[in-house]
Amino acid sequence: MPVPSLLAVFAHPDDESLSAGGVLARHAASGARTAVVTATWAEDSHRGEELADALHILGAGEPRMLGYADARAPLSAPGRVRFCDAPLDESVRRLVTHIREFRPDVVVTHDAYGGLTGHPDHAHTHRVTVLAVQAAGLDQLYPAAGAPWQPSALYLATHPHSAARVLGEHLVRKGRAMYSVPDEWITATVDVGPWLEQKLGAVLAHRSEVERGALPGRIAALPPAVQERLLSTEWYILHNLVSTVTAQTELTA
Repeated sequence: MPVPSLLAVFAHPDDESLSAGGVLARHAASGARTAVVTATWAEDSHRGEELADALHILGAGEPRMLGYADARAPLSAPGRVRFCDAPLDESVRRLVTHIREFRPDVVVTHDAYGGLTGHPDHAHTHRVTVLAVQAAGLDQLYPAAGAPWQPSALYLATHPHSAARVLGEHLVRKGRAMYSVPDEWITATVDVGPWLEQKLGAVLAHRSEVERGALPGRIAALPPAVQERLLSTEWYILHNLVSTVTAQTELTA
């Protein structure tokens, strides 16, 4: 059975490698069409260049960047509005254009919390992606954005409570809030150990984040055995399934 084509949508350069680098590398290695849309930072910025290097390592094509400013780094896209302040309809339309152009079987994005750290750009990327995946298949929405295309599934990159405790010990700064979901919510637990070298290489390709001690830098400082333990598994929630279960619960309450 062919591996489905995959479009990942994440907030910042490095989120793709940290959250789904193993799955991206796995799909690309299997010959599946694989790509990433990044919501923030300008393509001609240093982080845009680092993103291109990371995607090359993962086999995920060229960067597709919406070019909005990072909520916490206004110089990330000079003259552009912050992603979280942009008109929602505009952001959804622009992402719909990428979905209809690439025509993925599967879309992957942040969970509703925005991952362990709950960054506002991550949470907003989740909201925009959920709307765009639904809108992409409706022919009367955004007709100028291309022919309708409905992805088969939307998966949310997340962390179960049991894993978050271990990850947080090494990766979340002390005193910071940490967000995770009940273990039973996890739909897919993916062993990405065979693609760990590519995933780690992609994380470290975000050199400026390594140098300033952000999450890639904290990973770089860990012993190889700890890196392997923390990065060899990825967790996902099938959004369609969670939505259906929620709706049934509400109707039968």
